Amino acid sequence: METDGAAELITERERACAEFASIAGCDRAVAQCYLAENDWELQRAINSYFEPQVEAPPEEETNATNPPPSEAMPVTSSDTYIDLTDDTPVIIKQAPVCDNPATLTQEDESHIVLLTWNVDGIDQSNLAERARGVCSHLALYSPDIVFLQEVIPPYYEYLKKRAVSYTIITGNEEGYFTAIMLKNSRVKLISQEIVPFPSTVMMRNLLVANVNVCGHHICLMTSHLESTKEHSKERLTQLNIVLRKIQETPPSTAVIFGGDTNLRDTEVQKIGGLPSDILDIWEFLGKPERCRYTWDTKINNNLKLPFTSRLRFDRIFYRAAVDGSQIVPQSLELVGTEKLDCGRFPSDHWGLFCDFEVIL
Repeated sequence: METDGAAELITERERACAEFASIAGCDRAVAQCYLAENDWELQRAINSYFEPQVEAPPEEETNATNPPPSEAMPVTSSDTYIDLTDDTPVIIKQAPVCDNPATLTQEDESHIVLLTWNVDGIDQSNLAERARGVCSHLALYSPDIVFLQEVIPPYYEYLKKRAVSYTIITGNEEGYFTAIMLKNSRVKLISQEIVPFPSTVMMRNLLVANVNVCGHHICLMTSHLESTKEHSKERLTQLNIVLRKIQETPPSTAVIFGGDTNLRDTEVQKIGGLPSDILDIWEFLGKPERCRYTWDTKINNNLKLPFTSRLRFDRIFYRAAVDGSQIVPQSLELVGTEKLDCGRFPSDHWGLFCDFEVIL
């Protein structure tokens, strides 16, 4: 007959298995294996699950659509040549080719490159492979600045292990949250701040980082504004907080905001449009059709929705400094538009890759 202590231990371990399986998107047998190997310490087991393995995968064929449940972000053959500690651009077949080679040459201080992407970390399906896909794009483009939305704690731990050439700050530590990644060789973090959205019901806020990029002082901001059509009022309240924060930034400092705004064009019109000194970069660049839609269920079938929706949820805003050198948006491209081996895209959103020219 089991003692009360043994029964409590079993209950506690069953609860840990359930929580691990929920976070990792695996079955309980896999969860039990990782927990047992890590002395039943949940966070340690999760870190182990999402940490890339050093061994190469077995040579025999596996079903790419349904990889073995024990696969835990291993280094695949394509990953073998990807090292996020190296600033040298890496060419991988899954990422689209950038039209402007200057954006891939990080020695050139006349350009600053930025990527913003909702990585959909809350979708547990194929999370490991999709996270590898995101990191592959980081390795390819080597952006100076990265804005991420819908990051979850295991995803954050994985990024810290893979993207060691970046400083990462986050808008929260629990649930899902935003993050800003700053390339250490190019960007110096001066200060950071989290601006709360008082009436959010979805854990949303505004993450702010004041940085120096190759001698240029820039205020960076990212957010994930309230989701769904039903929360339009709250979303516009949050947008007004963002716009006010941009305008409160000293005029001598350029400001770049990027993120998943969930905005509809009619909502921006409802508030009278953006302030005259704040640019929507897509509009500033002539509204290029190729990157009009960043949430496009006509092409992106990750969510398997029964309807088609094409919206420009992900946006980048820019306010120039009033004097001194300027950073001017030059090009905008979609990222993550090719499927991975699992048959899914890295995220249900496309990323936005923006090249800024520094004009002295």
